[in-house]
Formats: sequence, C-alpha cells, structure tokens
Amino acid sequence: MVNKHPLPGSERTVEQGSKVVGQCDPAERIEVFVMLRRQQQAQFDALISRIEAGDPSVKPLSREALAKDYGAAPDDVAKVKAFAAAHGLTVVHEDLAARSVLLSGTIAQFQSAFEVKLEKFQHHTAGQFRGRTGTISVPDDLHGVVEAVLGLDNRPQARPHFRIRPPFVSARAHQASFTPPQLAALYQFPQGDGGGQCVGIIELGGGYNTADLKSYFASLGVASPTVKSVGVDQAGNHPTGDPNGPDGEVTLDIEIVGAIVPGSTIAVYFTQNSDAGFIDAVSRAVHDTANKPSVISISWGAPESSWTSQSQKAFNSVLQSAAALGVTVCAASGDSGSSDGASGGDQVDFPASSPYVLACGGTSLTASGTSITHEVVWNDGEQGGASGGGVSQAFAVPAWQKGLSATSSGGGKKPLGGRGVPDVAGDASPVTGYSVLIDGTQTVVGGTSAVAPLWAALIARINAAKGQPAGFINPKLYSKPGACNDITQGNNGSFAAAAGWDACTGLGSPNGQKVAAAL
Repeated sequence: MVNKHPLPGSERTVEQGSKVVGQCDPAERIEVFVMLRRQQQAQFDALISRIEAGDPSVKPLSREALAKDYGAAPDDVAKVKAFAAAHGLTVVHEDLAARSVLLSGTIAQFQSAFEVKLEKFQHHTAGQFRGRTGTISVPDDLHGVVEAVLGLDNRPQARPHFRIRPPFVSARAHQASFTPPQLAALYQFPQGDGGGQCVGIIELGGGYNTADLKSYFASLGVASPTVKSVGVDQAGNHPTGDPNGPDGEVTLDIEIVGAIVPGSTIAVYFTQNSDAGFIDAVSRAVHDTANKPSVISISWGAPESSWTSQSQKAFNSVLQSAAALGVTVCAASGDSGSSDGASGGDQVDFPASSPYVLACGGTSLTASGTSITHEVVWNDGEQGGASGGGVSQAFAVPAWQKGLSATSSGGGKKPLGGRGVPDVAGDASPVTGYSVLIDGTQTVVGGTSAVAPLWAALIARINAAKGQPAGFINPKLYSKPGACNDITQGNNGSFAAAAGWDACTGLGSPNGQKVAAAL
C-alpha cells in the first residue's frame, strides 16, 4: 500500500467566472513539468541572504557551479523517473541545474499518477482550459522531494502589460511620443551598444516579423541586433497578425531593447501562457548555457492572488537562481493601478512582487529638446491604465526596503508590511509612449511592459561597459537612491507619489549615468 501525501500549496478552487463544461479525453497526451528540491538548500539560503544584503564579496556563480552545488540531486531525479515508469509516463527532458523533469503521458495516466481529476472549464474571458480542483498527491518516496507539479492545469496564467495609444489621443497633438533612443538620451543612458551581451525576453504567445524589425531599426538608423527565437514547451515564434494581441508585446519588447543595444543578442523565449509554461521559460532563460543572458525582461504577470502558492514558490526559487548567477531580471509592475485589475481591494502583480526582480512601474513624461520638463506617475484613468504598485501579501519586506513607508492617496504614511512594488519606473503612458512598428503598422504603445525592456537595455549597456554583469542590483540602488529621478506627483489609485521611494514609481525613473555609477 503506497501512502499518498498532498503537495503543499497545490490547492486549486473553481476560478470565479468559470464552470465545468465537460470531461477531458482520457487518451489526450499532455506534458507536465515537475520541479524538485534544491541540494544544499541551507547553504544556498545563506548565499542568497548575503546577496540580498548587498555583500560585495559575493561573486556570481557560474551556471556549472550552480548546477553542481545547488541543482537537483541525481538520486531525486532517479526517483521521479521510477515513479514515471510505474505510471507509464515518459521523460521528455531533464535538467539538473533547473531542477526540472518534463513528463509526457495521457490524461488518464496523469490523473492516476497524481490523484487528480482533470476537467474542461469555460471562463468568460480566458475561454476554455483544462483545469482541476483540490490538491495534487505524491507518494512517500517523492514526499519532500517534489516542490511543484505544473501543467496538469493549463489555464491562462498571465497577461501582457502593454497599452496601445487610443485613437482619440492623436488630437492632443502637443503630446509627443518617443523612440527608444530618444528615451535613452532623455534618461541619460551611458553610451554603448550592448556588444557582447545577451538580453533574454520572455513571451507567452504571439510573435515577431523579421521584416518589421529590419524596417524599424533601419528607420531609426541603428544596426539590426541578432534576434534568436527559443521555443519552450512546444511553443515558438508565431505572429498572429494582430498588433493588439500578443504580437504587440513581443515586438515592443524586441524593438525597445534592440534600438538601445543593437550590438547585443536578443534571445526570445516563447512559451505557452500557463503557470507551467511561464516558469519553465524563465528557468530555461536563467539556465541557458548557449545564449547566457545577463539580463532578462518580463512584461507579463498577474495579481498575486491568481497564483497557487506552489507555482509562486517555484517561480521565486528560479528567480533566486538568477540572483545567484548574477542575472538581472526586470519585470513590469502592471497597468491597472493599485488594484492590478483584481476585484476586491489592492493587489500587486507577480512576478514583479518577487524580491529577486527589479519591479518596473510607470510614469508619464513630457520633454523639451533633450531634457525632461515634467514627469509624474502614469495614471490615464480606468480606461487608459495606471502604474501598478503597492504592498505584497506574499513576500516579506526585503532587507533593502527595511524602514520604508507607502504613502496613501489620502496623504497618510504606513510602514511597509510586505515587499513594496515597484522598485523603479520609466515612461509608460501610451499618451507619451513609444513609437514602434507592429505587424506592419506604425503605432504608439505604452504600459509598464515598455519599462522592463527599457531598464533591461540600460543594464545591458552597463554590463557591456563593465565587462561583467551588474547582477542583482536592488540593494545597490536602494543604498544610492539619488541615481533615479524622484517622482513626487500623482497617484495610481490607493497610493501616491512622495519624496523618496513610493508605491507608484519606486525610487523613480533612471538617470542612466548615475545608475551606472551606483552599480
């Protein structure tokens, strides 16, 4: 008799607005991603604490050293393989460094292996997906070995954080839009083309057209960067032809990074929009020994409450690996103000709320010639979007945010009760947004998803100039807050801008030269 144990944090309930519409075909084949515990966890935690404290004596680990010392134990992988064989599942891919094993099998085999019932759900906005309720179970010999089982459920997990300028805005002709090189100049980025760096970009759908990219970079008079598409979990570069869909996100990210660091390689990791796909793509990018990105940009996310705690923990542990490797991860803080689009109170967006990423909020920018004349919190109202920001309910206050307060729109100040979001900001209003070319159409786009690649491009320039990665930069930035332009006007709903750090724009928008000096 095999004892089964519920996997902690794997509980799923029926999502609001969704209902069961039928059974899954038991013979349908699916892939499921199993994440294993880390070797020498206590030693790794001690290393991460030193990184969080900004200890200058800590050098980034090589990908080989991380795999050897803090990857999955071969014995643990062997246990998963034995379990898979016993249930007729096949091992598609295993990665000791990423602590992951990808399994393939039929729905019937997975239902029996993990004691779950998979059903078809219909959701009023997400459409149809495969889902489950209750917990996932694992047998005795995998209890404590397996940290997450992802992919049984394939509901859409995240949304892109970009906004296309509404057509009525063009009448307000005095509001200019900017090309990425113009913003790099306004924000005083240090010179350079990012030569020798690789910037990883995570995309959960859509694609880019090479013709668009060529024509866009030529129109700016910059060289075309090397763009590589990396398919994860059977996904790839598949443009839909709709600039308002995910193509908008993919193209925006590549064009912003490429225009500012044309000498870099841009690796675009395409995956399925599910928690399993999202986590696996970030993990592939972090552990990619071929492209070796030194900075990763993520413009997708969802309110903290929409993640299971097992997927949030699994994702956060991948982000910890990035910090240990000296890979900077920039993540958009969301475009729906202090609620993050969730019903019933304020929320912050994840993965931006992870303490191991640089969370990027939004501003609205006015410039004259080569200087910024006015910069406030991005808040174009309910329809136009606003900078995501607030206080995490999932993560404690990190060492580098100790003693900070969030200012409410009513003017009150409250000490942080959790990780404060965002860390930094940049131009995000579609009214003052980025001129880009998507699916053959010249358009102006904003959203915090433009700010993550903007900061990623800045870090790539700094890395190229230094000849080494800046790595996990949060402790350094917080110890030298003057490296950012402090934004003191505006609000994102419940929170207001204030002198110093605030829950709308963080430490502020970049002064690239000063950021480079601080790092």
